[in-house]
Amino acid sequence: MKNFLLFSIVLLLALPGISQHRSAVSKEFRNYAVKAGTPVLETMNFNQTALPLTDNLWPPEEGLVGNTYYDNQSNSSSQPRVYFYEDGTAGAVFMFGVDYPDFPERGTGYNYFDGANWGPSPTAKIDPDRTGWPAYDAFGENGEVFMAHYSLATYDGLVFGTRAEKGTGDWTFNDCFGPAGHEGMVWPRLATGGINHSVIHQISLTRPVANGGVIYEGLDGALLYSRSTDGAVTWDPLNLLIEPLSSTYFTSIDADAYEVIASGDNVAILYGAPWMGLGLIKSTDGGETWENTTIWQHPYPLWITGTPTDTFYCADGAHHMAFDQSGMVHVIFGINRAYADAAGSYWFPLVDGIGYWNENRPTFTDDVDALCPYSDCGYSELVENYSLVGWAQDVNENGTWDILGEVGLYYIGASSWPQIVIDDMNRIFIVYASVTETYNNGTQDYRHLWCRTSPNGDWWGTFYDLTIDLVHIFDECTWPSVAVNTDDNFYVVYMTDIEPGGAVRGDLDPYGDNFIRFMKVFKEDVFTGIKDNSLPVLEYDVLQNTPNPATGITTIKVNVRTATNLAIEVVNMIGQKVLTVDAGYVLPGMNSITLDAGKLTAGVYFYTVKAGEASVSKKMVVE
Repeated sequence: MKNFLLFSIVLLLALPGISQHRSAVSKEFRNYAVKAGTPVLETMNFNQTALPLTDNLWPPEEGLVGNTYYDNQSNSSSQPRVYFYEDGTAGAVFMFGVDYPDFPERGTGYNYFDGANWGPSPTAKIDPDRTGWPAYDAFGENGEVFMAHYSLATYDGLVFGTRAEKGTGDWTFNDCFGPAGHEGMVWPRLATGGINHSVIHQISLTRPVANGGVIYEGLDGALLYSRSTDGAVTWDPLNLLIEPLSSTYFTSIDADAYEVIASGDNVAILYGAPWMGLGLIKSTDGGETWENTTIWQHPYPLWITGTPTDTFYCADGAHHMAFDQSGMVHVIFGINRAYADAAGSYWFPLVDGIGYWNENRPTFTDDVDALCPYSDCGYSELVENYSLVGWAQDVNENGTWDILGEVGLYYIGASSWPQIVIDDMNRIFIVYASVTETYNNGTQDYRHLWCRTSPNGDWWGTFYDLTIDLVHIFDECTWPSVAVNTDDNFYVVYMTDIEPGGAVRGDLDPYGDNFIRFMKVFKEDVFTGIKDNSLPVLEYDVLQNTPNPATGITTIKVNVRTATNLAIEVVNMIGQKVLTVDAGYVLPGMNSITLDAGKLTAGVYFYTVKAGEASVSKKMVVE
């Protein structure tokens, strides 16, 4: 039975934008842990029956790219699967396969949008052999390129397909191999940069031991970088292990827990997962030299399977990044929780949050609660609507997260697969998939795609359910991939099916049709609810003092939006001013101000942060 009322449906469709307030999440949901799984390289589900085909429907502003029975588009982060061209056309790829359970014809599904319509749904792959995990980008003045890894069962290495005119003509195929003894590179990513997208940058992983590989340079799965300036014919460098990704810092790199982007001579690699930390490697000279920034420091560096740990909050392995117009990198990432014992490692499918960071901001420490997305953690380095910018929404606005609590098994957080695109006005648009209350099939909760926007990353607007249309009531919406280019719209490719979880991996559901959809979102429809940016400090820019209750020194963090004079006044319960701290003239960013509560008698006080014409007050307890 569908746990859904028609009245609720009509109400939700009338109110697609949701307020910024978080619903209460039960401790039972937050503390539910599941043992981690193994990443998929080949098909895992060999014993399931097929579901009947469903009618294909799509709402306005959506089109059908293709359909597939092979439903595991990625083990973690979404690879670049769509490119929107300046002439209004687009190309997209996906994991194609219909001959279950072995999928002998598995490979790259491709379709082209001519500015008005998508071509017929693909009935065959475009690669020369069995492959998996395709990525796609523009190439040359008017061409296109895709890459995928060959199947372990057929051939080693990576395949690249290029053609000079997008959407037409024969593909030219070239192979690329890993180092000697490690030729079979897997789970690849690519990006094109340089002049007219003429330089191909690619990263891929040496096959881990669990997937038929052997240790390389001390790593059970090493992420290697290669660059080509002649259409994937030759490579220089080839299979470079960039030092910040070496065995000095890691024991292994997780499948699909990385991406690469390029724009001109700017190239960036983002990596991160629950047992890796989160980091950015950036080049401003086309991949010649690199600088590393550890965005979140892992509390257990060089962790080895079987080593017990405390429970800690973490990046969940699904993340994305984008360059703004100045070349600065902006990062978006899913948040989860993890711990390990002698039997293995564990994740928390109902822990929920989307984090945001850019190169102008401080990084996160290795404290076990540094990435805690909840207000009652006691300690967190996330600031709601500043560095914590996404979460599951209180759709029915009753203050609680009303879900069944059974979700698809993807080994990521309840809100994840985040994507980010920045337009030519430096406006930020993020999309993520999130477990969405009031949508379920009677047994499991569905994920919908949600969107949020910001003019600069410092304050954020209304949440929008992009898949609120009636045709998506019984859809699981997964693996979004956002095109790097925009016009008046931004563009998303994603997958839907009627069953939460997967047939290939995780749930091992019955095989069925999965639809690859293309969505066009008018930017002005979702660029709303942005807070007044004329004030240097808004209410949620002032964090609660820590520790609280205080006995001695306590710290108040204030996110300042514009340069201003900053001061704090403390008053007692009868309004008498008992303490003043003048921080002077401060620059934009997070500022920390300390108070000596030891000078105060025990009791309840109120402190007011004053920044220019703005003032924000909070309560403090002194013991």
